[in-house]
Amino acid sequence: MRMATWNVNSIRARVDRVTDYLIREDIDVLCMQEIKCREHQFPFDAFTAVGYEVVMHGLNQWNGVAIASRLPMTDVERDFPSMPGFGEPDADGVSPLEARAIGATVDGVRFYSLYIPNGRELDHPHYTYKLEWLRGLARDTAGWLAGSPELPLALTGDWNVAPFDRDVWDVAEFAGSTHISPLEREAFFAFEALGLRDVVRPLVPEGYTYWDYKQLRFPRNEGMRIDFIMGSPAFASLVEGARIDRDERKGDGPSDHVPVVVDLAVDSEFGDEYDRPMIFG
Repeated sequence: MRMATWNVNSIRARVDRVTDYLIREDIDVLCMQEIKCREHQFPFDAFTAVGYEVVMHGLNQWNGVAIASRLPMTDVERDFPSMPGFGEPDADGVSPLEARAIGATVDGVRFYSLYIPNGRELDHPHYTYKLEWLRGLARDTAGWLAGSPELPLALTGDWNVAPFDRDVWDVAEFAGSTHISPLEREAFFAFEALGLRDVVRPLVPEGYTYWDYKQLRFPRNEGMRIDFIMGSPAFASLVEGARIDRDERKGDGPSDHVPVVVDLAVDSEFGDEYDRPMIFG
């Protein structure tokens, strides 16, 4: 099985790039973030035409997550139990949930597509929300691992955290800003304390996954590594290869993020039926 995670930065704007990538790179499962659309706006037909089913969670033109798979998906779950909300609270004092998490099981592997809040500024309420969001996810992850310790589980997506100084082009440029603060890094490494690991870094120790559109960041390689596949021990044991597809930042109308990919040694229960997208016969 080959799976990828990709912050596509508007699926309606980039559906042709995404579906072309799925076919060209032989992707079985794609976890997407920032799809930026409601369900009735999602280009399902374009994915169906190349042999993929899609489950998605989108509430408005912001945020939004989805999983595309050419293998059957089960146990689809939007949000997670401990996920906090953000924004104006309702009459009961509860803030609305944003479309930032969706999970599905594919061929015995549990995937979550996650778009962690940005945080904005260190003194902004969104930063507190980001930390609460990560703590809630960690609590639920601990429960998932305790309940199913042998389950291959992957938390994938745009984490909006650069765990190490080398994950940004110049750490001095980020002094006093989000993404590298001690509390954000502590929240990220809490998942390693639970037993998850970054399954890509051992195979791809260097490389960024995001470059801002402004100030020629990509030509200057002034990027950030903020997109990760964090896997349980059972998931990590399946990983045979990994890469960051940097070239997807090139060309016309790219996302500001690129796909992060892993190959998994999964003994499929579906045989050869789903080996290639349907357009290949």
